[in-house]
Amino acid sequence: QVLLDAIAASGTELITVAIRRMNLEDEQEEGFLSTIRSLPVALLPNTAGCYTAKEAVLVAELAREALETDLIKLEVIGDDETLMPDAEQLVKAASELVMSGFTVMAYANDDPITCRKLADIGCAAVMPLASPIGSGMGIVNPYNLQLIRELLPDLPLLVDAGIGTASDASLAMELGYDGILLNTAV
Repeated sequence: QVLLDAIAASGTELITVAIRRMNLEDEQEEGFLSTIRSLPVALLPNTAGCYTAKEAVLVAELAREALETDLIKLEVIGDDETLMPDAEQLVKAASELVMSGFTVMAYANDDPITCRKLADIGCAAVMPLASPIGSGMGIVNPYNLQLIRELLPDLPLLVDAGIGTASDASLAMELGYDGILLNTAV
């Protein structure tokens, strides 16, 4: 109930669900998914926990089948400790998924070149990190985030990962970002 109350209070429009970490045959997980599906929010399945393009594409295909959506948050991780994205595998997976008809929202480093490549591939949104996932360090490189916004003026951009305070979220908006994804800070 706490989760439901928090979602309602937040006014969120989108909830991300890590498909790889869910057992869709488990009755408790199915109850959780049924509860989430009953909310007036869209589900954004994600490929959290994937380390290769091949893995991420497979998980995205499973998500499309299980949740009946082409929307996917693409994460391809390169390092267990920092959970930083693997840019090479990320770009490869994004290309395959876009060609397969997915609406891809790609979690990326705060690297303007990688973000531009993801936009050129046809990602619906690019989501550069503020700092490593779960760190709460805030926006460690506002200059790069500003460069990304300038390079991609018309593409939806969301800061994903590292937000620690409300002022971090405000700074993301001041830099021209369309939204943020956060978990640990809440």
